[in-house]
Amino acid sequence: MYQFIQDQHHYVLSVDNHVSLMEALTAFCKDQNILSGTIGGLGAINEATFRFLDPATKQYVDKTFSEQMEITNLTGNISEKDGKPYLHVHITASRRDYTCVGGHLLDAKISGACELTVDAFPELKPGRRADEETGLNLYRF
Repeated sequence: MYQFIQDQHHYVLSVDNHVSLMEALTAFCKDQNILSGTIGGLGAINEATFRFLDPATKQYVDKTFSEQMEITNLTGNISEKDGKPYLHVHITASRRDYTCVGGHLLDAKISGACELTVDAFPELKPGRRADEETGLNLYRF
C-alpha cells in the first residue's frame, strides 16, 4: 500500500499505484502512531472526490472527477479525533487541458505515483471538536 523512510519525526512516503490515497495515508498514520503533524505532496490520480461545505445549509456537497490528473499540490494536517488519526487534506489537480480542480479531498485513486512528506509532532496533541456554528470539526487544544 505504501513504502517510507524516516529521519526522526520526518517521513518520505510513496503510495502504491492504484490504491486509495486517503486509505493509504490513514493506514500509515495508524501504523506509525502519528496523531499530529503536517502532510505535503504531489503525484498523479485518475479519480478524485472533493467535498464542499455549503455554509448556508451546513451540508456537504461531494463531486467526483474521473480522469487522469496531476496533483500539483497536496497539503494537509493530522490531528486526533476519537483516538484515531484525523486527516484534513486539500489538493489541487491539473487536468489534461491544464485547468485545475481542487478543494477538500475526500479520496483519490493513485494513477502513476504519489510522493508525500509527513512531519510528525509527537509532543503536540491537537484534537477535534464539532462546531455547531460552522458545521466543521475544528481544532481542540
